[in-house]
Amino acid sequence: MISFKNFSFKYNNVVDKTLKNIDVTINKGEKVLIVGPSGSGKSTLSHCINGLIPFSYNGEIDGELTIDNIKPYKESLSEVSKKVGTILQDQDSQFICLSVGEDVAFNFENNAIPIEEMKVKVVDALKLVHMEKYINHSPYEISGGQKQRVSLAGVLGSDADVLLFDEPLANLDPASGKEIMKLINNIHAQTNKTVIIVEHRIEDVLDQPFDKVIVMNKGEIKGIGTPDEILKSDLLRSNGLREPLYVEAIKTAGCNIEEMSNLRDFTNISENSKSTIKNWFKNQSINKECKKSEKILEIKDLSFSHDGIKNTVDNVSFHLNKGEILAVLGNNGAGKSTLCRVITGILKYKQGTMFLKDECMDSWSIKKRGNSIGYVMQNPNQMISQHMIKDEIALGLKCRGYSKEYINEKVEEVLKICGLYPYRNWPISALSYGQKKRVTIASILALDPEVIILDEPTAGQDYNHYTEFMNFIKDLANKGISIILVTHDMQLTLEYCDRAIVLSDGKKIADDKPSNILTDENIITKANLKETSLSTLARAVGIDNTNDFVQFFIDYER
Repeated sequence: MISFKNFSFKYNNVVDKTLKNIDVTINKGEKVLIVGPSGSGKSTLSHCINGLIPFSYNGEIDGELTIDNIKPYKESLSEVSKKVGTILQDQDSQFICLSVGEDVAFNFENNAIPIEEMKVKVVDALKLVHMEKYINHSPYEISGGQKQRVSLAGVLGSDADVLLFDEPLANLDPASGKEIMKLINNIHAQTNKTVIIVEHRIEDVLDQPFDKVIVMNKGEIKGIGTPDEILKSDLLRSNGLREPLYVEAIKTAGCNIEEMSNLRDFTNISENSKSTIKNWFKNQSINKECKKSEKILEIKDLSFSHDGIKNTVDNVSFHLNKGEILAVLGNNGAGKSTLCRVITGILKYKQGTMFLKDECMDSWSIKKRGNSIGYVMQNPNQMISQHMIKDEIALGLKCRGYSKEYINEKVEEVLKICGLYPYRNWPISALSYGQKKRVTIASILALDPEVIILDEPTAGQDYNHYTEFMNFIKDLANKGISIILVTHDMQLTLEYCDRAIVLSDGKKIADDKPSNILTDENIITKANLKETSLSTLARAVGIDNTNDFVQFFIDYER
C-alpha cells in the first residue's frame, strides 16, 4: 500500500534534510504505529503520506514514494485525499460545518452523492462510531472523545484505503483514550483499511494490537518490528522514548524478557518470572514518605454553576501544602479547568470559601489573587503577547509599576531558574513549543507566586522534554512553591505528584496518594481514569498489596 525507497526530504530554507534515506513498506490492511521524539521527522513522514508535502509544505524530494501504485507528489492533493484520510490532533480545526451530520456529509457533497443516498451513508458512518444520536448537535458542543469519533466518521465517508491518525489520544482522559483505541481497532478489523497512528502515549496505544512499530529519530528509521520485538529491545529508551511502566518493571526486576512470548498478555508470565518479580519487590527497602504539612491554600465547600441550574463544581473541599505537587484528575467535563478558573478569580463563585495562608480570599480581586496564585494555560500561545522573551517575562512586573532596575534584575533571575538565560535576547517565535511553555511559567514566576496552577503541562511533549520539564517543576516545588497540575497523564501523576484529588461530575470523589487512587477500581471507573499497568502486573504475579508495589516501583525509579 505504501512504499518509501531511499526517500529523503528537505524543507525549503532549511539546511539539513528532515528525512534521510527512508526505506519503509506498509502492506495493505496493516496497522502501524510510528513513534519518535520531537523533531524525529515522524510528522514530516506523515505529511508525505497524506500529501501535505509537497502541496502545503514545499521542499526538495529525493528517492521514491508510492501509495497504492501512485506517486503522491506527482498527483494533486485531491487525488491523494481519495487514498489517505487524515484525522488531525486538533479536531476543532477539522470541523467546518454547523452540525455533526453536515460535517460527516461534507465529503459526500464534494463527490456529488445524491441527497437520499447521502443521508443513509451519513447515518451508517455515525453508527460505526456510535454517534448517530448526535447527528444534529454542533461539533463544538460535544466532548473531546466524541469529537474524535465524529472526525473518524467524516474520514470513513471518504472510502480512503489508508487512515492516518495524528496524536489521537491528545487531550483525552484515559478511559476515552482507551475507548478510541478500541474503536480504531474495531474499524480496522471490520474494514481492513490500512491504519497508521502517530502517538507519544506508547503504553496507552499498545493496549491494542499492531502489526508493526516504526521507531524514528533524527530523520532516520531506527527500527521496525512487532510491538514485542520493539519492547524487548532497548530501541525506545535509546531513542529518548518512554517504555511502558510494566516493561520497565519487568526489565528492572531482572526477568529474562526474551522468554516472554507476548509482553502485553500478563496471563502467560512464567512461574520463574513471577518469582523473580516477587523476590525483587520483597528484598528492596521501601522509602518512607516525606510529608509536607504546612497548609498554603484551603478550599471549603466550593460550588460554581455556569447556567445557574447545574453545578459544574459541586461542594468541593481540599487543601494544598507548601512545596506540594497536587494532581487534579478526572474525565473530560468533570470540572477540573472550571475549578482552576474559580480559584484564580476568573470565574466568580457564590458558594464556598477560600483561604490563602489562613487569610480569606473571597473578596479578593483577580489582580490581588494573581499576586499569589499564578495560572499557566495549556496552550502557551494563548498567554504570550510580546515579541521578545525578556519583554514577555517583564510584562506583569511593568503592569505592577516596579522600577526598571528591579524588573531587569528579576527577569535575569527567572531566566536562569527556567533554563532560558541563553535565549534571553531571542524572539519568542524562534522557540519550540516546550520552551514557550517555560516562558509562560517564567512570566508567572517573576511575580513571586506562592501557588502555580498548570493546565495539562506536558500534553504533546515527548519523553525527553516531558522529563526535563517535570524535573524543572519538581525543583520549583523543592524551593517551596506549591503546584496544582491538571492532567490526563497517569504516569506523570504517579511519578511526580505527592497527592491527587479526583473530580467526577463536579464532585470530589477522592483525595489520596496517586498509587492508592490508581489501584482503586471504583474510583478509576467513576472518573474515567486508567488502572496503572504496574498494578495489573502485580496481580498477575501474585502480589496482594498492589498499591505498595506501585508506590515502591515509582520511588525506586525516582
